[in-house]
Amino acid sequence: MTAVASRRSLVQGLGATFALMFGAGVANAQSRVTQFQPARHPQDAWLDAIPGKHRTFIDASTVDGGGSALLYAYNLYLANRSDYSLAERDVAVVVCFRHSATAFGFNDAMWAKYPKAMNSTPKLADPKTKQPPTTNLYYSVDYGSELPNLGSTIQDLVKWGTQFAICSMATRGLAEGIASETGGSADAIYKELIANIIPNGHMVTAGVLAANRAQEYGYTFLTAL
Repeated sequence: MTAVASRRSLVQGLGATFALMFGAGVANAQSRVTQFQPARHPQDAWLDAIPGKHRTFIDASTVDGGGSALLYAYNLYLANRSDYSLAERDVAVVVCFRHSATAFGFNDAMWAKYPKAMNSTPKLADPKTKQPPTTNLYYSVDYGSELPNLGSTIQDLVKWGTQFAICSMATRGLAEGIASETGGSADAIYKELIANIIPNGHMVTAGVLAANRAQEYGYTFLTAL
């Protein structure tokens, strides 16, 4: 073998070695990435207990977003039923009420008792009275297309199995606002609020945290505007 041929053979050998090393490094890096598994916590187990072949988490942080989230949920059920022949029980839907939409996670009793505080952030007028609402308008079936949910109500979606995540952090802020207004105990009012959540409601530590956990449990994420 000539000197030139020998050098060429050595270079080719080194090249093959580096290629193997580089390929192994990439494979190991990819392996480390694909091996990631999110931790599971008992507080989030309810997300995995909802039956369904498809999972969707709808995030609502505004007044209009709260209504849109309900409409999106309705459309998910409707489209899956009409085009995929899937029953409502086959579609897992979670609607998250957080930030300015949090008040919609509570029943009419709380809206009647604390109307000013419940409507301090949402600023939603009752289309019939033109006044601040004293009931949870998104729960009512009496408004049809007059509200952003276009008649897709909480109580109708509950019958189909929709679950609701309600932000505990925002609820704590709501309780503090009510306490400041009424002179009551924020802790007592907070406990009263969580005792009066809407059907299929789940108090979650924070709405943004529930959004994270839901995606780790395989839910598609939608933002309702």
